[in-house]
Amino acid sequence: MMKTVLQTIALLLVMLVSKAQVQNFNLTVNGTSTLHDWEMKTSKIACTATFTFYEDGDLGGVTQLNFTMPAESLKGDRTGMDANAYRSLNTSENPTITYNLTTAKVSTDGKTITCTGKLTVAGVTRSIDMIAIAQLNKDKSITINGSKKINMRDYGIDPPSFMMGTVKTGEEVTISYNLTFRH
Repeated sequence: MMKTVLQTIALLLVMLVSKAQVQNFNLTVNGTSTLHDWEMKTSKIACTATFTFYEDGDLGGVTQLNFTMPAESLKGDRTGMDANAYRSLNTSENPTITYNLTTAKVSTDGKTITCTGKLTVAGVTRSIDMIAIAQLNKDKSITINGSKKINMRDYGIDPPSFMMGTVKTGEEVTISYNLTFRH
């Protein structure tokens, strides 16, 4: 018993905690419509994360990951589509999209992060599970990327339509993200 306690203490002592700020961020929302597929992108975000590293530099854990982005920072190729998206997101009353990590587990090789968090879109907060890929870079930064398919109706969003309802978007969108943190 005492040996296990000492091993646990030793493990905690060799782990390093690093609070990181986002250095680079790209988020893309891809969807479909009866006319064509569409895409909206943003690189505007306020984000903080706390990572735990082993003494050898391998990723050991993620204890905090929170981000906020202006919903109207999402931009597509067509400004008319942007306006329809903002109306559907009700950005006048819900100007931000947020994510707050609740739990995370890092694989033993430090390359896969399985996380659960609270995603708030259009004023509706739901628990969401995601799997992300982590890469430790030579410059000591860490890049996290992945994607998640969500249904807009789960967030109280009626999929946008335009041209008097003749063009309708699909209910599901895929959110893809790529973040690089410097610690």
